[in-house]
Amino acid sequence: MKKEKRYLVPEDYMADPAVHVFNDRLYIYPSHDWESGIPENDNGDHFNMKDYHVFSTDDPMHGEITDHGLVLTTEDIPWAGRQLWDCDVAEKDGKYYMYFPLKDQNDIFRIGVAISDRPEGPFIPQPDPMRGSYSIDPAVLNDGDDNYYMYFGGLWGGQLQRYRDNKALESGATFPADNEPSIPARVAKLSADMLQFAEEPKAVVILDENGQPLTAGDNDRRFFEASWMHKYNGKYYFSYSTGDTHRLCYAIGDNPYGPFTYQGVILTPVVGWTTHHAITEYKGKWYLFHHDSVPSGGRTWLRSLKVCELEYDADGRIITIEGLD
Repeated sequence: MKKEKRYLVPEDYMADPAVHVFNDRLYIYPSHDWESGIPENDNGDHFNMKDYHVFSTDDPMHGEITDHGLVLTTEDIPWAGRQLWDCDVAEKDGKYYMYFPLKDQNDIFRIGVAISDRPEGPFIPQPDPMRGSYSIDPAVLNDGDDNYYMYFGGLWGGQLQRYRDNKALESGATFPADNEPSIPARVAKLSADMLQFAEEPKAVVILDENGQPLTAGDNDRRFFEASWMHKYNGKYYFSYSTGDTHRLCYAIGDNPYGPFTYQGVILTPVVGWTTHHAITEYKGKWYLFHHDSVPSGGRTWLRSLKVCELEYDADGRIITIEGLD
């Protein structure tokens, strides 16, 4: 389906949006691209982001977008190495918790936490990353009754293939055969203070139409990165990027842990290698926030935020949006 789309921050390169409604206003938490001069490679070294801005609006399609400025930088974080990739923010008891992936000084991705009294920041980082955290792309679901769940993980440069059962592999990165189950995202309930995992992270299993886990060779459907979770009509919608096939897809389950059954494509490929998104409801409408590399002339490490409306059919399936219209 062709949809009206809007570039939200045309004057700068922002990507990987996380979006939430706080205090009746829509807040956007993107990563911040810049031209670092690092050559492009499969490890994502060219995505050398180093700070975050926060944006807000009361009308994502047509209203003013407020830039609340710089809210966190790598220089603020005691354990920082490099590459401050995408983040997410959750609110509890009037505090706002920003979860961010960042390579430590050993070049290993961990997930950190920074705290603010306001949704627009600034955010003050904790002195250490979350215990037992690894990989990238944290996304947090507030499921009510003080139940918060973090979804995370990403392949290739996201380092997820270096772990099994939440332990680093002594032999380094390994990938399953094409006919074996694909490497899954992870989910863990957060502790009451929002600063740690309350449990060992679990696999986010995505099943095909026959009830079997998607295989590693099913590149058009299997998880690669960019977890997001939202609820619609009591169901849990786990959405994600397929990475090297450049789609946003989704699967539906009955609880935060799944399993989730594959449903289809949310967004077909856009200009640029990566695709990453957030889905949220605001003032009675649903929106898909994502990015592409059209304004930068196709330079995939310089991406621009976009938004469009998202719709469901009568059966609760998301109507596919064309990425290149």
